[in-house]
Amino acid sequence: MESLNLPAFEYKVKDVSGKPYIFDIIRRKFVSLTPEEWVRQHFIHLLINHYGYPKALFAIETGMKYHTLAKRTDIMILSKDSLPFLLVECKAPFIPVNDITFAQISRYNFTLQPAYLAVTNGMSHYCFKVENGQVKFLDDFPFYREWNKEEF
Repeated sequence: MESLNLPAFEYKVKDVSGKPYIFDIIRRKFVSLTPEEWVRQHFIHLLINHYGYPKALFAIETGMKYHTLAKRTDIMILSKDSLPFLLVECKAPFIPVNDITFAQISRYNFTLQPAYLAVTNGMSHYCFKVENGQVKFLDDFPFYREWNKEEF
């Protein structure tokens, strides 16, 4: 897999019938190692190791409904009240982060209304907040200890 604009991490890969699988520490199983999964695994480790999110707050590839369509979120961080706090849409490195990507995560925002939204292709990363219908892009992602001070 190619190098990403994300910190490296220790990972386990195994071969299953000639195809690579990577161990997902959240789902606790090996999953098919696609380019998008490579980005997702890097981002999971970034959120845990750098931003301090506990593994227990993660939901990976969770199903949801948008009108009548079945959709899934790549990474969802839940608040201690089990409400969506941060949604991350992951794309393969060769997929550009553009208006189409932002429109996709906006649909998730419409349904789940998390505090923060993010998109990444492993090379470019954006985090933003929607307040009163206005999109506010942030310079960094929220640290767990900053929004959940009462647990420390």
